[in-house]
Amino acid sequence: MSTFAKLANPWVKKLGTYEPGRPIEEVARELGFKDVDDIFKLASNEIALGPSPLAIKAMRRAIAGMHRYPDGNAYYLKRAIAGKLGLKPGQILPANGSNEIIEFLGHVFLGPDAGIVMADRAFVVYKLIAETFRAKVVSVPMKNFTHDLDAMLAAIRPGTRIVFIANPNNPTSTMVDGKALDRFMGKVPGNVIVCIDEAYVELLPRSKQPDTLKYVKAGRNVVLMRTFSKTYGLAGLRIGYAIAPEECIKLLEKVRQPFNVNSMALAGAEAALKDDKHVARTRKMVSEGIAFFEREFKRLGLPYVPASANFILVKVGNGRVVFNRLMREGVIVRPMDAYGLPQYVRITVGKSVENKRCISALDSVL
Repeated sequence: MSTFAKLANPWVKKLGTYEPGRPIEEVARELGFKDVDDIFKLASNEIALGPSPLAIKAMRRAIAGMHRYPDGNAYYLKRAIAGKLGLKPGQILPANGSNEIIEFLGHVFLGPDAGIVMADRAFVVYKLIAETFRAKVVSVPMKNFTHDLDAMLAAIRPGTRIVFIANPNNPTSTMVDGKALDRFMGKVPGNVIVCIDEAYVELLPRSKQPDTLKYVKAGRNVVLMRTFSKTYGLAGLRIGYAIAPEECIKLLEKVRQPFNVNSMALAGAEAALKDDKHVARTRKMVSEGIAFFEREFKRLGLPYVPASANFILVKVGNGRVVFNRLMREGVIVRPMDAYGLPQYVRITVGKSVENKRCISALDSVL
């Protein structure tokens, strides 16, 4: 008989697990679809336009060098990001997706005597990773599906080490503006790190993107997280990056595994940064898609949360049941019961044909 469970650290057995969006191929096998092209996945906030053509060319060129280890210091990508954002390369740390940044923060700053504050309907991985390090998690109720920054300030205790703010937030697709962040930053204690997760911020028009870089340039206790998975359509490469004062980046580097970002990801990400036209097309697709879903939800009489990013939260009754029924119609969305929102599903904006198919299927199953 296996003894793994007996040998495992006790707290590990109590940890929750992350439920990802279901893969198209898995749904096709399970439900008997003969052609995966008959299934539309609108579950994981992926970008339906795919990667930038410049990124695809760069990745193809990189294939021939796959027998070599990647540049462990990500020299060129750091400089490309720094140049685009007006920062220093030493303020940038590429990683295996934003999730790895959260794990780095856990290694460096969290433990049984140090906790986090987060919103109760924010990205669940903050909680999962904090619990991995046996840190205390304080979940603050949202106000109108949006971070209640005043309540989060009030929830800070002597042991609080990190406050996580997802902006725009997943799964609610809401956000707080720059003025609200400024007020929060003006009151947050100096011994607390503010981690602002900006995975979706580049999908916003520049006029609506809060200026959070100024906190880093001023040397504040801030870590920004950004990714190439969303706006740049490179989710399959798993590449994101942290932006923080150099003192913080040096600490995070100490817990980073060698070669944590692969060569193809480095090449694709660097090239994607240059394709502003592709980003503009992506923003246009998202804006038009959100407008379409909001019109259709009103027509169907379905309450929804006004969206800031490339996904929208809609109230459908029993979300898990609707999710399962939609899969049988060839549409994959995301049930929200894991976030304490059992009456909702989250729908990612796709191409026009995908969005229309989703609404047709939703109309049918309801």
